[in-house]
Amino acid sequence: MQMRPFLLTFTLGFLVASACSSGKRSTPPAAIQKSQQVKTTETTATTLATGADQTRLYVPQLKGKRVGIVANPTSVIGRKHLVDSLRTLGVTIAKAFGPEHGFRGQASDGAKVQNDVDVKTGIPIISLYGSHTKPTPDDLKGIDIMIFDIQDVGARFYTYISTLHLIMEACGENNIPLMILDRPNPNAFSIDGPIREEKYKSFIGMHPIPITHGMTIGEYAQMINGEGWLNKRVKCRLNVITMQNYTHATPYTLPVKPSPNLNTQQSILLYPSLCLFEGTVISVGRGTLFPFQVLGTPKLSTKYKFNFTPLSIPGMSDAPLHQDEKCFGIDLRNYNTNSLKTGKLNLQWLIELYKAYPEKEKFFDHTLNKRMNNFDRLAGTETLKKQIIASKTEDEIRKSWEPGLSQFKTMRKKYLLYQ
Repeated sequence: MQMRPFLLTFTLGFLVASACSSGKRSTPPAAIQKSQQVKTTETTATTLATGADQTRLYVPQLKGKRVGIVANPTSVIGRKHLVDSLRTLGVTIAKAFGPEHGFRGQASDGAKVQNDVDVKTGIPIISLYGSHTKPTPDDLKGIDIMIFDIQDVGARFYTYISTLHLIMEACGENNIPLMILDRPNPNAFSIDGPIREEKYKSFIGMHPIPITHGMTIGEYAQMINGEGWLNKRVKCRLNVITMQNYTHATPYTLPVKPSPNLNTQQSILLYPSLCLFEGTVISVGRGTLFPFQVLGTPKLSTKYKFNFTPLSIPGMSDAPLHQDEKCFGIDLRNYNTNSLKTGKLNLQWLIELYKAYPEKEKFFDHTLNKRMNNFDRLAGTETLKKQIIASKTEDEIRKSWEPGLSQFKTMRKKYLLYQ
């Protein structure tokens, strides 16, 4: 199978950079809206085969059954959506379930999504990011087997693993088997961060794990089951269709952006380190074509030269932090992400920008951020915020993550499906 990495064209980048630098337009030009169609180029061939690719292993198990599918635009076989491929192969798709961003991925980050009907296929779509996040017994009526096929990026606060948990719970409670079509974790090299404390359990942190877990979605599902994390310790009947020729060290460039604001491989690799800023007054570049590749705020104009201006981009960021304001800070678009492949999150940017910010009492004030992501919930602990305020070094902060981090690594080994 050939992987197709993300590229933003120079021309499009130039157009948007010009618009962003002006800070005068709240409605983006057509070029920005069209940018959501990611362009790709060929790379060298690889023998890696995802779970979805191996239809011979699972399609026979679906014949004659009414199938429910939890999917989004990353659910592909080659260039074709899984639902369209399975229908071609004679599989009956009774219902589709869409997570955050929706089944076809048209919703902005954090936007509620309503139940709908897929225009292309006529299949009913149940939203799991609207009035409820867990399928109800009525939602599951008429379904013989569920399939989960969504690309994860290996971070605790990426909500697709929370959706996985709730799908497993619903299937376990309603005695419906769940098939998982496994996919690579692009951040599989990283197992790092503080363990989430029970006090900070939420939809962006459902499990007591570090910020990066270093597992595929199939391995993670086995951990959810095995550790008894489902309600009343219910068990889900799991069937993981594993990948071929994959290890946790296998480099992998996603062929489809996993969500609207992770639109390049650079952003995907930086995301685990940068998402903590979502609980601060620092913009991560939402409202630009390079989200999770830049950091900035209007308050740092005297300390940094690099700047960008967030705009409202429908389907990507409708009301970004510091909209229409020039933000000054750090440009990470050309940052060498090989340094992250040591497995360690980068805390230096957080330490640096806190020190640089002139109104320190407001730095962690999430009420100033319309996304309302509390820093402590993202970190999974209140300790990290206190350590940053107390000017602790990165080494001192890391030492506080033990012995929890080492204990997680030991537990994780029980559920691994790949080297």
